[in-house]
Amino acid sequence: MTATQLRDDDTVAPADSTPADGGPSPNGTAAAAPAIKRRRLGWPARIAGGVCAAFLLAALLAPLIAPYDPLTDDRSNRLQPFFSGGHLLGTDGQGRDVLSRVIWGARPSILTGLIPVFVAGIIGTLLGLVAGLGSHRVNTVIMRTLDVFYAFPAVLLAIAIAAALGSGTSNAIIALSVILVPPIARLAESEVARIRSAAFMEAARVSGAGWWSIALRHVLPNAAPAIVVYCTALIGLSIVYAAGLGFLGLGVAPPTAEWGLMVNDLRQFTFSAPGISLVPAVVILIASVAFNVFGDGLRDLLDVKGDGR
Repeated sequence: MTATQLRDDDTVAPADSTPADGGPSPNGTAAAAPAIKRRRLGWPARIAGGVCAAFLLAALLAPLIAPYDPLTDDRSNRLQPFFSGGHLLGTDGQGRDVLSRVIWGARPSILTGLIPVFVAGIIGTLLGLVAGLGSHRVNTVIMRTLDVFYAFPAVLLAIAIAAALGSGTSNAIIALSVILVPPIARLAESEVARIRSAAFMEAARVSGAGWWSIALRHVLPNAAPAIVVYCTALIGLSIVYAAGLGFLGLGVAPPTAEWGLMVNDLRQFTFSAPGISLVPAVVILIASVAFNVFGDGLRDLLDVKGDGR
């Protein structure tokens, strides 16, 4: 076939093109690797991520964006409705601006949501690695000890620990960290059990790699996606638990602005000012749902076992 017999838009396969069955090409070159489908966060997860970022920015920039001092009383303007007198979300029973208290309350509320998950994530992952890679006796001791915590409801256990330690942000963080360690450790142990039977693990053992080398270089990178996704979803639950401790007086001490403490302060006005009394509860709900939806989006994004559909 001559060049004049070809149209301009025709193409001719090269002599060393890869066969359709994916086998080696005639000239001995290896077949090209299949294209990897890129995953992206879905729209619900993107919106939830934006909401989470907004809460974090509000906590960081509270002194700059809060319109009023959250601790200043003005009894002459108590229980003002929405959009009245320069108060976008009204005022509480002591005349304090509700929007300012919500913004300032994001600091302790988000803090007691993030730190316990971070601490429990480190401790739980370490326990899961030791239990998964250790001997059967080590695994039994660690996992059966953690099972003791499942004998009590997580909320009641957190309340009991916080009550024993006393009120305060640091004690609330300790209580929440304790109750979050068992589920993270159990997930980490199950991931390690799945990974340890892989062929590359046997190759690592045969090559003489030590325990720490296997744990940090081979096991942890493969188990991390599932642990990170689970911890992200736990942030929303931790925020709800922290708000519950604040509601019971076991968290931040008044008059500091904190979402759970605000719910307790405003519940007496449920019938006289129902809209204002619901503001902190709605904020807690939005924050919890946002972190959970964002965690679900991360799960789909980092799911290396999925088929990408």
